Amino acid sequence: MTAQEKANDSWEEVWQELTDDAEPDDEDAANNTFELLQQLADHPINLNQATRSELEQLPFLSAQQVMDLMEYLDRYGPMRSLSELRMVPSMDYRQLQLLPFFVYAGEQASAAHIPSLSSLLRSGRHELTIAARVPFYERQGDRNGYLGYRYRHSLRYEFSCGKRLRLGLVGAQDAGEPFFANRNTWGYDAYSYYLQMGQLGIVEKVIVGKYKLSSAMGLVLNNSFSLGKLAAMQQLGRQTNTLRPHASRSVADYFQGAAATLAPNKTLKLTLFASYRPLDATLNDDQSASTLLTNGYHRTPTEMLKKHNTHQTAAGAVANYRRNGWHAGLTAAYFHLDRRLSPNTQQLFRRYQASGQDFVNASLDYGYNHHRFTLSGETAIDGHGAVATLNALSYQPSARLSLMALQRFYSYRYTALQGHAFSEGGHVQNESGLYLGATWQPLSALHVTAYADWAYFPWARYRVSQSSAAQDYFSEIAYQKKQWWLKLRYRLHRRQQDNADKTALQQRDEHRLRLSFSRSTRQGFSLSTQADAVKAINTTSDYGWMIAQRLGWKHRACTLNLSAAYFHTDSYNSRIYTYERQLPHEFSFPSFYGKGLRLAFTGSYSASHHLRLMLKLGHTHYYDRSTIGTGLQQIDSNRQTDLHLQLRWRL
Repeated sequence: MTAQEKANDSWEEVWQELTDDAEPDDEDAANNTFELLQQLADHPINLNQATRSELEQLPFLSAQQVMDLMEYLDRYGPMRSLSELRMVPSMDYRQLQLLPFFVYAGEQASAAHIPSLSSLLRSGRHELTIAARVPFYERQGDRNGYLGYRYRHSLRYEFSCGKRLRLGLVGAQDAGEPFFANRNTWGYDAYSYYLQMGQLGIVEKVIVGKYKLSSAMGLVLNNSFSLGKLAAMQQLGRQTNTLRPHASRSVADYFQGAAATLAPNKTLKLTLFASYRPLDATLNDDQSASTLLTNGYHRTPTEMLKKHNTHQTAAGAVANYRRNGWHAGLTAAYFHLDRRLSPNTQQLFRRYQASGQDFVNASLDYGYNHHRFTLSGETAIDGHGAVATLNALSYQPSARLSLMALQRFYSYRYTALQGHAFSEGGHVQNESGLYLGATWQPLSALHVTAYADWAYFPWARYRVSQSSAAQDYFSEIAYQKKQWWLKLRYRLHRRQQDNADKTALQQRDEHRLRLSFSRSTRQGFSLSTQADAVKAINTTSDYGWMIAQRLGWKHRACTLNLSAAYFHTDSYNSRIYTYERQLPHEFSFPSFYGKGLRLAFTGSYSASHHLRLMLKLGHTHYYDRSTIGTGLQQIDSNRQTDLHLQLRWRL
């Protein structure tokens, strides 16, 4: 990707094109992935000073690509420009699209020394971002029900000095939550704070405050990110060990305390962590917790009573050994809740959900990297002896062809409070399956991607009262010619669920077809056209379609983007999910159903090198209803308009 092409795009748009854009199985996991990528985009990696562990933070690189990139730098010395990435044998068009957003070719590393605190403070960078969302409508709860006003806002401050030091504070407020009122006497409803230091002798990294941690394949620890099925093809089953600050407004899946990664030599790494944090929970009559909540909403008196009514203590260690292409690791984690977790096990699908106060998990991960193939896996056990295992094998017979097979078995009795891994059902529990994927480049401009995934669920699930199965098939053909792209993708997703009488299972099929065209110019213009079609088959057949058009323009300090989409679906079952450009640190995966028009405008203006103003104006007009939403979220209109504002100051 050239500098001009990068200017016309955003990493969010490129990433969304490279991932599966059907309904996300786990929206929190998708949010975590976007948060990780946003942090990496805010702090790009200098390739000429990068370590293997830093490159492994990029979730879209395979083990082979990380190894090839390190070997290229060792053999040919520092890169002069990112155009040299095309010389790395295993890099394909997807990585070449994404990497310029997260890496740069800077100066080569100088002699290692630990600078003084005063020099770090002088050479560091300050960044302050103030964000707000202004709705041009009222919900039922805004008039009667919510404790606060209808505006959402946040504040984000960070001081950073390369790899040595990061210090940050994030305050966030959702619409309807009280500000400097009720139980939010400290202002914002949620805060995140962190201090990260690195390159302190054998201490590679240490974080005090709120942080996220992932290890191996994610069967025991992964509150950092999770990949979808299409994105997994880019990683080719690579294991990931990541320790990073929790620098977002999300209140789900983080640790609070301290963690450190020690690297006594080039082959061994050890990460230790300890955490004590509050949780929200729905309580039973006996004051035990029936459900742990992760949405973070405290808008009503009932929601506010659930705020921080439970606490979790956690501690553990991750050890990794790597030598001559072989790698092995151990992960151990212990969790304690100050209330007993007691879900309603009378509901069949909740029978084996996590319960109790103390939880223990341990795993062994293993693998081998060769220039043609990669083997990786993790096998875990919980405190009750239940097992989960995930194993991947990838093979690259040539630079134009990659093949991958991924097998998983998650016992329906296995529980892991912080486990997130590759799955069909969204949980590391009650699933076994096989995934086969391939990418092929028969011509320099033609790229073909396909996968097939088969899953079996031995125990009941939500809306499925017996064992069931699912199938997922995907294919995409992409053609690139200089500065334009043409893509065609098709997905068939087959799942089973109870019939109306809950006496038998019925099959539910979703057919999704997308045709898209995009073009960019050296004058700063970009254009994309997209057509989506959906056919959802259950007891009846529902259809849906959408036509979307996007225009972009960039000139010096100003960037403008306009999108318009018309959607027409028979029901919610045939809803369409689509990408819509967001402001930095904002995550949204909108879906549309019914009949309506969606318009969105985003723009940014850099008043100076230090000050930048960004805004987004979104408007949805429905033609088939007089109200939007239900309950306290109901809007008594067929139109919804929101204004998002961000002001960023850097020094």
